[in-house]
Amino acid sequence: MNIPNILTVIRFCLIPVFIYVFYNPDIQNNVLWGIVVFIVAGATDLLDGYIARKYGLITKWGKLMDPLADKLMLITVLISLYVKGIIPAPIILIVFVKEFLMIAGAAFLYKNRNIVVEANFFGKAATASFYVAVVATVLKLPYYNILLYIAVVLTLIALVQYGYKAFKRNAVKR
Repeated sequence: MNIPNILTVIRFCLIPVFIYVFYNPDIQNNVLWGIVVFIVAGATDLLDGYIARKYGLITKWGKLMDPLADKLMLITVLISLYVKGIIPAPIILIVFVKEFLMIAGAAFLYKNRNIVVEANFFGKAATASFYVAVVATVLKLPYYNILLYIAVVLTLIALVQYGYKAFKRNAVKR
């Protein structure tokens, strides 16, 4: 297992750490500390991608697990923010449906066609915008709600792009 893949495993491990910190009433400013864990997870995502590309350490495992770790972390954080009454339910519903379709579609393409779906610009932009929007929302920065909706729009654009690309690949393979 190489360093980028180890960073991805660490990101998976940060999900229960986030949950523990975020919901622990014994930790002062637990929501804020939970967001710090989320930011650390985001940093591992940036770092693993950078190292993998720079040093030629891209693996099939990393291509599959890195986005899964991102999706699980993001969904965990968004659900937690909803439970605490910080964000509205429609945002979670949209993101959950998109991520479910992405995971199901990627699993189908991998299993049936041995195709690994790679991240596109809008997928990366949506992930980055959610990191910014979540931090802005928790800190109640000006226009945080607009940042959340920008992230949702980028998520929907990414879904359409991924769907179109998968449709084209499927049509070509027939």
